[in-house]
Amino acid sequence: MKHPARLIAIGAAVLVTAFAVVLATQVGGDPRSDATTSRLLSEPVPAFSVRTLDGDLVRAADLDGRAVIVNFWNTWCIPCIEELPALEEFYARHAGEPDFLMLGIVRDDTEQAVRAYVRAEGIEWTIGLDPGAAAALAFGTRGQPETFAISPDGVIVGFQLSEASVDDLETLLARARGDAA
Repeated sequence: MKHPARLIAIGAAVLVTAFAVVLATQVGGDPRSDATTSRLLSEPVPAFSVRTLDGDLVRAADLDGRAVIVNFWNTWCIPCIEELPALEEFYARHAGEPDFLMLGIVRDDTEQAVRAYVRAEGIEWTIGLDPGAAAALAFGTRGQPETFAISPDGVIVGFQLSEASVDDLETLLARARGDAA
């Protein structure tokens, strides 16, 4: 071998180049970009059922014919607690509208804690319990708060992962009613 150092350098360069190519093809864009969407957008609402604090059963089929806002939350979630005033204001604006329903689905929490929180905060919209997280799994949730807008024909038309403002909720409702893009 005339130039062993040269062969070693070429071999190392080939390995580094191969590693760079593999790395470049495996690295996507911003990993947070997936948080701005849901795999369920433009899909029918998934089959689910939750028992409300009043003991009633709410199923996907019960949502038909109304613009629905579904908010996943729990009592110990700081962003959920911070979101509550916006939910209260938004619900107060729309509570009397016959084509509107707001459903809070509580996961990862105890019924006792939820009842105490709802009572203390004066929450008036329908609250469903999801003790086994079956509804949360059906919706493909990744955290809380997480909010979905469902059109009267049962299609998920809006989504937000994170605390929603009143404006965010109004936008979701407009999408559910077909009034916004």
